[in-house]
Amino acid sequence: MGNKYINIHQDLLDRCAEGDKKAQFEIYRLYYKSMYNSSLRIVGIPEEAEDVMQESFLTAFRKLKTYSGDVSFGAWLKKIVINRSLDALRKRKVIFEELHVELPVVSEPEVESITVEEVKSAINSLSDGYRTILSLILLEGYDHEEVSEILGIKNVTSRTQFSRARQRLKEILTDNRKRADKGEKLWMN
Repeated sequence: MGNKYINIHQDLLDRCAEGDKKAQFEIYRLYYKSMYNSSLRIVGIPEEAEDVMQESFLTAFRKLKTYSGDVSFGAWLKKIVINRSLDALRKRKVIFEELHVELPVVSEPEVESITVEEVKSAINSLSDGYRTILSLILLEGYDHEEVSEILGIKNVTSRTQFSRARQRLKEILTDNRKRADKGEKLWMN
């Protein structure tokens, strides 16, 4: 088997496994923000991401004795968070289309003129399915094989949905840029 991962907070993790509430709070404090952001990118609703966080940490603390140490604790916890986030989407009955239709090509907006806030707003305006695929691949670093496994879809569906999500994101950014150039107020979340 592989080498065990050495966690910088191993002492806290050991105490968490024994039910130490102060250690659990400290682990929560250390990992909350990054895990919340991962969940929010998938579920798209702050309150829902907050709920996912609470459930994820409770699950992690309950199952801490099953953590094998083959990956970092953060990577293990992130997998729990992503799975819980996807479960939340499934409860909303998000359907990942199995369609394979060619989409028209939209010219890309000038990259220099797009702000981070515009990109965040555009991503948030995507459908749950598109936002999930885009988040898992671009922001969480999963490949199409992993995404297809996580979501229970075909590899080709993951690729198609990712391509469509990118295309839709470009369309939104282009439309927003055109409206901004005309002096219209941009739609922001």
